[in-house]
Amino acid sequence: MSLSVQFFSLLAMIGTGITAGIVMDLFGTIVAACDNRSFIRRWAFWLECLIWIALGMVSFWVLIMVRDGAWRMYDPVAQVSGLLLYAAIFHHPVRIIGRLLLLVVLRPIWLIIRLVYLMIQRIFYLIFSILSLITSPFIRLVKNIGKFLQNKGRVLYNRLH
Repeated sequence: MSLSVQFFSLLAMIGTGITAGIVMDLFGTIVAACDNRSFIRRWAFWLECLIWIALGMVSFWVLIMVRDGAWRMYDPVAQVSGLLLYAAIFHHPVRIIGRLLLLVVLRPIWLIIRLVYLMIQRIFYLIFSILSLITSPFIRLVKNIGKFLQNKGRVLYNRLH
């Protein structure tokens, strides 16, 4: 294995460490933003375990792509170095980029989804109100006929005895 391949694989493992730091920071932010009764907060430990397993599988996939799956002793050190590099240098820029994406992309999309949902809900409410207004005289008529027949049956029943 040439020195350039080893250096490239070292950079790839540092990159997986940085990626793991970003993913775990994002997961921690999501868990902190959730309510105590939410599914994510209640199952945070198990979800974090699944995320770590998925990150391990992604790291091994990167090793397969870079070195045909050959594992070296410096790979875990490179990944931990990537995590520390994320905490020391990339934490604040990634947070700023995340806030910008949240404000510029995700919140407008969420607003549009909520607006469409509200419009559909109001349309169904309007249709239900119109149908209710149209059918209310018939429903009252049926109820009054039912009461009349019920009372008529009582009168006939009482006369026979």
